[in-house]
Amino acid sequence: MTSTALTRGPVGATDRPTARPATAGATRPPARRLRFPPCRGDDGLAAVWMVFTTFLTLLLAGVIFGGGTVFAARTHGYDLAQQAARAGAQQIDAATYRSSGLLRLDPTRAATAARQFLATGGATGTVTVTAARITVTATSHQPTPMLANFGVTTVTVTATASATPVAGPGG
Repeated sequence: MTSTALTRGPVGATDRPTARPATAGATRPPARRLRFPPCRGDDGLAAVWMVFTTFLTLLLAGVIFGGGTVFAARTHGYDLAQQAARAGAQQIDAATYRSSGLLRLDPTRAATAARQFLATGGATGTVTVTAARITVTATSHQPTPMLANFGVTTVTVTATASATPVAGPGG
């Protein structure tokens, strides 16, 4: 009895197995080599890559948002100092202005107005008043929610601004 081995024909010939007579001492036809061999050591690599990328993205977003919070806190501190200085600069010595036309600050009223403005804004600070100028140094504490994970819960901002009294258009 003759045995037959089922083998595949040449690549692209047909998809059906062809019958060949088995010969004594015949070797098996060489296995077809794949054009792109499978990578065998990368199971789960995409999941690790996604976890790492997500972590870096969240870290970057936290740093950007935290930096924006610090920048906004500095801007807010400077705004408080400027507005407190302007509030103090409005407190002129009316008697001197009426008698001589010279604009001078009333130091007590100017310092009180500036300190009240700082307190209303949730800040503290120092106020220096001369007859012609008021200088306010404001110190405020702003929370930093995104930087709390890095140990920075608040940022302390100190800003200084000055103002001088100016007569309006009529006078």
